[in-house]
Amino acid sequence: MVAAAFLCVLLALWSGSRGDSSAFHKARGTSSTPPGCVKVNLEKLSCSNLNLTSVPARVEPGLRRLDVSNNRIRDTGVLDLRSLQELDASGNGLRFLHEGTFQGMFRLRTLILAGNALNEDADSSSVAFWDLLGLHSLDMSSNGLNDSGAKLYLDKIYSLNHLKLAGNALTKLTSSLFSRSHLLRSLDVENNLILDIEEGTFEALKRLAWLNLAGNNLACICDFRLHGLKFLNLSRNSIEFFLTHYSNDSYQLEKLDLSYNSLLYFPMLPKINKLRYLHLQNNKLGILVPERSILEASSLYEEIHYGTEGSYEMYSDQSLELLAHLDLSNNQLTSFPSETLSYLPSLEALNMSSNCLHGFGHSAIQKNGSQSGAQKPELLPSLRSLDLQRNQIRSLGLAEALPEIETLNLWSNLVNPCPGNQSEPLQPRNTSGAPCVSFSTVKTLRHLNLGENGIKTLFPHTFQHTPLVSLDLSGNQAMTMVGGALEGLQGTLELLSISGNEMQSSDLSLQCFGVLRRLDLAWNRLEVLPDSLGCSPLRELDLRHNDFALLDEHLLTWPASRLEAVFVSGNAFNCCTAGWLENLRGAKVRIPDLDEATCFYSRNGAMSARSLSDYYKLCHPRPKLVITIVTLLTASLVSLIIIIILLLVKGGSCKKCSSLNLKSNKVASIQYCNNEQSAVPVAKINMYDSDHK
Repeated sequence: MVAAAFLCVLLALWSGSRGDSSAFHKARGTSSTPPGCVKVNLEKLSCSNLNLTSVPARVEPGLRRLDVSNNRIRDTGVLDLRSLQELDASGNGLRFLHEGTFQGMFRLRTLILAGNALNEDADSSSVAFWDLLGLHSLDMSSNGLNDSGAKLYLDKIYSLNHLKLAGNALTKLTSSLFSRSHLLRSLDVENNLILDIEEGTFEALKRLAWLNLAGNNLACICDFRLHGLKFLNLSRNSIEFFLTHYSNDSYQLEKLDLSYNSLLYFPMLPKINKLRYLHLQNNKLGILVPERSILEASSLYEEIHYGTEGSYEMYSDQSLELLAHLDLSNNQLTSFPSETLSYLPSLEALNMSSNCLHGFGHSAIQKNGSQSGAQKPELLPSLRSLDLQRNQIRSLGLAEALPEIETLNLWSNLVNPCPGNQSEPLQPRNTSGAPCVSFSTVKTLRHLNLGENGIKTLFPHTFQHTPLVSLDLSGNQAMTMVGGALEGLQGTLELLSISGNEMQSSDLSLQCFGVLRRLDLAWNRLEVLPDSLGCSPLRELDLRHNDFALLDEHLLTWPASRLEAVFVSGNAFNCCTAGWLENLRGAKVRIPDLDEATCFYSRNGAMSARSLSDYYKLCHPRPKLVITIVTLLTASLVSLIIIIILLLVKGGSCKKCSSLNLKSNKVASIQYCNNEQSAVPVAKINMYDSDHK
């Protein structure tokens, strides 16, 4: 009995202890999602913008990515997040990191601490980085880091592949700054105060392929030697020249951005490279005449690299052999730099907008042409897109210089298109003898912008044999289109803009375009639409700011079945002739600017402007049936009034009238109206029951 009792006690104790343990684990358990946080997926938890003051300590064991950005966490404390691979604590105003903050977080690969204040106590806070043994990506942007502060943090990490130090206070890059970062592949130091890069700074970074130095204070690049670099951004500095040491070494550079600097000379690029994208916009190229530019640049190179054997070929063919995209916009070039760009077999897109060009193509063609009668080589044989807007261009060599051109932007120039069928397309002149540009022989051109060129007359067959898909003729005030001006585009043209030309209806001549989808006729003086629109499958029609009083309902009937949007504001529509609006609404055509559109309504001899959408209330058209019924009712009412008046007149001469008698057999009888002369039977009405005989 004693043994049995003892056994029961042990079982009870064991059961109780198991229950307590179960309760303990249930209380501790696997924590749920912290309040306000969002579980993005099985591995990521977002707790950003919640005004948190600490990092959530209890999260699910399988969590790999945690976002606590944009909170008020001033001190992270010691984190117990051993499974975490990515932590984003940016935008918290962090000022201090504990020595053991990342202790045990051996799996952490990405750490984002941008937008904090970790320069204030860099000596102590940087010690926490000793535990980041496997960190691959670090973002310390916008922390107020100076040169010494950045070095303290980087000295603790050996495994970095990607580093961001943008928006800090660095003034100089040295080899000691990256002495522990030999594995770096990308480095971003944009928007600092860097004035100098010490020689040899990047030599130890053999894997570096992506470097962003934009937005600093660099004045020159005297000796570019980063052979393995693929992307280099030097925009928004004060660079006056870019020099590469002459050698036959192979460079991997694919994209170079030197925009928004003070370049006086075309950059001296590596002779052997893989350059595909070159950005030189917003510099000072063209201030010096080409001959002086070449001479000074060569002298500068010899001065910097004295003792170099042989002369440096400043514009060697190989340096630009693979170039596909070149941006020279917003410089001061007065002519096409044929010395610089004499051979670009792979160039596909060229932007030379906002320069001082007077022509393009002719000088280079003539210079490169053979005097022996051999065929002249194409200047840019692969070019498909050319942007020449905002220049002073009058002459162009198109078919000869640009055999593959597809997109040409000539907005805001002085181009005067030639009539079709010109015998000398290279240097053509129009009928008045003025220089003009021939487009009718450019058989690859698909997109053309001739807006704001001062074009006065568009002659017949101007674009014959040119497969244009889009054509912009806007901003040529008082332009006249002679009949057949767009002949040849009926089967290709999809987008046409003739807006802002102050054209009257008589100035506009349009063909029947079989594939035209969008037509912009805004800001003209049109009163009627061309009849030819009836056979165009329009999707969008812009008629804003013209002189339309009404739109022909029949003209819009067929296109309206395909129309998706029509713009009509800025016209002087008649409110009482706006039935076309119902046609558009019935076809479910959108009128995005209907609330801005007005119509004019006459009332009591005075004209007033009303909202076009209210025209139905002002001038509701009555259906014919309603008018007929109203007419009949009016006529009947008039007739009834006349009969009543006649009866009253006759009734006044009667001396004795029998009254209306209602008898039990339902007989009503009006007998006689007796007067002094005779007894005349006026009326007799008998009503009988159904069984009356």
